[in-house]
Formats: sequence, C-alpha cells, structure tokens
Amino acid sequence: MRPTLTDLASDPVALTRALVDIASVSGEEKEITDAVEEALRSRPYLTVERVGNVVRAATNLGRPRRVVLAGHLDTVPHKDNFPSTLEGDRLYGCGTSDMKSGVALALHLALTLPDPADDVTYLFYDCEEVEAERNGLTRIGREHPQWLVADFAVLLEPTYGRVEAGCQGTARAVVRLHGRRAHSARAWMGINAVHAAGPVLTKLAAYEPRRPVIDGCEYREGLNATLIRGGVAANVIPDLCEITVNYRFAPDRTPEEAVAHLREVFAGHDCEVVEAVAGAPPGLSAPAARDFLAAVGSAPLAKLGWTDVARFAALGIPAVNYGPGDPNLAHAPDEHVELPKIMEGAQVLRRWLHR
Repeated sequence: MRPTLTDLASDPVALTRALVDIASVSGEEKEITDAVEEALRSRPYLTVERVGNVVRAATNLGRPRRVVLAGHLDTVPHKDNFPSTLEGDRLYGCGTSDMKSGVALALHLALTLPDPADDVTYLFYDCEEVEAERNGLTRIGREHPQWLVADFAVLLEPTYGRVEAGCQGTARAVVRLHGRRAHSARAWMGINAVHAAGPVLTKLAAYEPRRPVIDGCEYREGLNATLIRGGVAANVIPDLCEITVNYRFAPDRTPEEAVAHLREVFAGHDCEVVEAVAGAPPGLSAPAARDFLAAVGSAPLAKLGWTDVARFAALGIPAVNYGPGDPNLAHAPDEHVELPKIMEGAQVLRRWLHR
C-alpha cells in the first residue's frame, strides 16, 4: 500500500517524490489536491478550506503578522518523464523542479510546525501553467481575497535556493507593416510589406534595454521580436507583415508606462498593444522579508520573468520567489531537482518560521 502524504510528513524528499508521482497536468489536479487536503486536515492546529482544486490551510495563533507560503500543484504535460526516477542525488520527473519540490517544502512545514513564530497561510492552487483566467490564484484573488491577506508572501517557484525578488512586467504588441499585393513577376506594381519590416527589425536589434537597480536588485529589461508573419504565396508580393514584440519591463514601470514606451519606440508604425501586465516590486523592506533574507543567508537577485508574486503585489503584499528547483530545468524532458537543495530549503524555511 502506497504511503500517504501524512505518513511522509517528516521527509521533504519523500514528500517531493510522492507529489511528483501523482499526475497533475493542468486541469487534472483533483487527485493531488485530494491528497494534499487529506494530509492538511490531519493537523488540528490548521484551519483548512477548499474551493475547487485550491486548498488553503492556516494557523491562527494570534501572532502579530501573517506570512504566506504558496505553490501550484499542476505541471505541464509529461514528456517520457513520469513517474519519477532517482539517480544518485537527483530526482527526475515532471514537476520536480517546477514546482513540486517547492510545494513539498510548504507541505512539510505545514505538517510538522504547529507553533510558527508568524501565523502562516499555506496555499496550494491549480492551473498555473495555463492561461491566466484559469489560474487558481487569480480565482481566489477575485472570489476569496481574504484568503490572501498577509504581511509577506513566498512563492515557492524554482530559484535554485536563491531569493528572486519581485518580478518583471510583460507587454506584448503587434507591429503591422502594410503594402500592396501584386504578382511577383510585376513586383514594381506592388509594395512589399515584408521588406518594410526591415527598419523595424533594425530598430529592435539596436535597442538598448534599461537595467534599473531596485532595492539592490538589477532588473534587465528586454524588447524583442518573438514572431513574424507575412506572405500570401510564393508568387505574390505580400501586402501585410506582422511582427509580434515582447517587452519585459522592470517593476519601476507601470503597464501604462510600458505601453507608452512601446508607442514611442514604434512611432509612425501601426502598433497594437495586445497585453500589458504589471510586475512586482522587490518588497525587501518589509520586516518579514528582512527576516527571510537573514534565514536564507545570501543576497537576493531580481526575478527576470513574470510570476504569481505579481498577484500578491497587486493586493499590496510584498512577495518573493524561493524554491529548491533549478528554473533552467522547468518544463524540460530531463527536469530534475537535487536532493540537497530540497533539504537546504526545508532548513531555511524552518529557521525563518521557528525563530
């Protein structure tokens, strides 16, 4: 008989492997959510609530501040990497890095730390790897915002044991170049929209991104063409070329400022901004954040990318990313996590919460 998550509570490595061995591709998280909920309900000091495939467990000890440990239960589809395999000190399998090793840390603390120095909310949610509207954290923020109320949050994303503070914002635009269609044998009768893309691509290649430093963390921005579409047929001069541009901006810019910057860069062109999502400031001045950094014992880095910490920041809750997985292995067929990193992460979190 397979041991339950409750049986494995004291061993974060065993918990990681047990979680990895429960398939939970986005939209199919019921089995893993059931198992996590069952384990959490075994502890009388936790108040446990569930909506769909989101589970919240919280201590209510009357501490002067509350912190959140949050992690998503879903994974991308498997790629010949399920169930897990163990090779030396590496655990291979879908979700090992992103982010069931992080989830295991939260579950381990929830099941073994009845008297934390801060009240703790443990949040396990679904559908992070798919479109934002399905994201469990998005739904909870909209329907049960009181679940997220806290002084500080740690999102257990893979960071290889470093604190990655805040996150970048992201904006997406489509630059359209217009021409006139003609037969390619009589090209002078048309205007080639693909050729017109040249100046835009040259501008992008020469673009010098900002590198602002916020709370000691350097956020490297980026503005890049990520898709290009054009052409009708091999013998037709194209009358339309579309360049999709992705702008990753530092959290000292608002989405409105990011949009204004895109319009400035592509002034004179047909530029449609189709998405602009705020980032999250580092939030390192919060007292709980300072205590967390002291427990980790290394300097924080800027989060280069967008994560769900932005959802906490939108509610005025400072948040950081921290987890044992290597972000460079997320979604890879050979995704794995190093066992010492799991144990190190468990020690850090316990040191922080058991002051």
